[in-house]
Amino acid sequence: MYIDIVPNRKSPPAILLRESVREGKKIIKRTIANLSSLSIEQAQLVRRVLKGESLVAPEACFDIVNSKAHGDVDAVLLTMRKLGFDHLIGSRSSKERNLVVAMVASRILNPESKLAFSRSWENATLGELLGIEDASEDDLYSSMDWLYKRQGIIEKKLAKRHLSPGDNVLYDLSSSYFEGKQCPLGKRGYSRDQKKGKLQVNYGLLTDRRGCPVSISAFSGNTSDATTFLPQVERIQNDFELASVTLVGDRGMISEVQLNVLRERSGVDWITALKSGAIRKLCDEQVIQLTLFDEHNLFEFTHADFPGERLIACRNPELALRRSKTRVSLLEATTEALSKVQGMVKKGTLNGADKIGVRTGRVINKYKMAKHFRLDITEARFDFEIDVDSVSKEAELDGIYVIRSSLEKKQRTTNDIVLDYKSLSQVERAFRSIKTTDLEVRPIYHHDENRVRTHLFICMLAYYVKWHMMEAWRPLLFADEAQEEKRKRDPVAPARRSDHAEAKVRSKKLADGSPAHSFQSLLSNLRSIVRNTCRRRDADASEPCFVIDTQSTKMQKKAYQLLKKIKM
Repeated sequence: MYIDIVPNRKSPPAILLRESVREGKKIIKRTIANLSSLSIEQAQLVRRVLKGESLVAPEACFDIVNSKAHGDVDAVLLTMRKLGFDHLIGSRSSKERNLVVAMVASRILNPESKLAFSRSWENATLGELLGIEDASEDDLYSSMDWLYKRQGIIEKKLAKRHLSPGDNVLYDLSSSYFEGKQCPLGKRGYSRDQKKGKLQVNYGLLTDRRGCPVSISAFSGNTSDATTFLPQVERIQNDFELASVTLVGDRGMISEVQLNVLRERSGVDWITALKSGAIRKLCDEQVIQLTLFDEHNLFEFTHADFPGERLIACRNPELALRRSKTRVSLLEATTEALSKVQGMVKKGTLNGADKIGVRTGRVINKYKMAKHFRLDITEARFDFEIDVDSVSKEAELDGIYVIRSSLEKKQRTTNDIVLDYKSLSQVERAFRSIKTTDLEVRPIYHHDENRVRTHLFICMLAYYVKWHMMEAWRPLLFADEAQEEKRKRDPVAPARRSDHAEAKVRSKKLADGSPAHSFQSLLSNLRSIVRNTCRRRDADASEPCFVIDTQSTKMQKKAYQLLKKIKM
């Protein structure tokens, strides 16, 4: 008897248990049983048994000495190899370089403090694969100091990879809070983390037009957005040696002061937006006529106040509705709070114009609705009312924004400029990833200024690796695969997923019926691939060990195959 595996065109092969018998001069195959319900692996095992082999359970032959999570580590290191990451960090192999690679990988796999990381070598294969499984916390700090001196060189390499003359460069600023009060960078400022009373550090991120990070710069926590912008222009043109570039930043980042400087520099163009006061002035002058939005959601124009610039007025009805609802809720909350203050004054528990003014000012500043209220404060009385005209005037501009650019029409179409400005959302996506459960840049415990800068740089490098992993894994994630179609859509309309992506979101499944994943859930799935260190049963301690990895599932194999296609 023997096992015969018969190909079956597009269907799975037939697995048949057969025997051969002689009838006269002919040998005839006779099928005894159809075993097609077995897997190919099971059929091969039956085939070996029929050949007389004695199959023994693996656990009867050797002992598992140790087991470590391996699949997710292997995926991250595979991505790094495809990106030439080790040569990006340093051209020569060294312990410091391996430790930096490990710290970057750790931010993706399991972000934790340097002390906790130095005590986690036994949990996964990262340390042994990089040859640093005996590294201490001090070794990690020493490698951070080594990396600090190389940041400029590494960022130049990244710029050379991802930026070309004339390209768009996206720039934005964010902040994260400290634990402790000893770092010189730690200052009180506008907290994007809503952590009142905490010192913070600001950091600016430069990316290419796709959102792939190139450079990160740290600033004191009280540094304003606009003052960080011109130093980035200097770096792009001088350090990165880009003769021409188009800077894309929001209206708080690229102010009129910065634009006056940029106009004097050759090779620098920009895409940004007007502030609300300038938009109101254009509307009052009838340069922007709201009736024009009845038929079109954008139109381009010029104005003497902005010489040499193209202005593009856009109106998004969904954004208008959201702003209207937000304003109504803020007006209601402010009215409720002011009514409580009014009641206190009437009861006599709050009196004196100064005290009443302080209390009402606290309410007005909290909701930022001062421009929409008229206040009447005396020593023993407090009245207020909503300024209906002010509310109506602001409501006229709901959903309207104006993009400004120095680019000529032969360089960019109107639609392209709008899409380029909206691509700033890619930098916001990077900040979300760096600050949240993905890479966990915060809270920051380092006290030394240079190590704070290096910590931020490590998080940026981790996002660089993760960005490429996410792009490669789009077919397995909830992410939209139709990226090229985005450039063809209505530039003003809210972003919409493709039909294929919507189907993934609704069904939570891919086209083949397997589960769709988030980046973190797919990485967690790969973590189930374990590397077992084994030794022959009854062997003495001096006998060498060997390793056996658990087998990959179809989904896991697909994830590895996609990562192998990554190109620098």
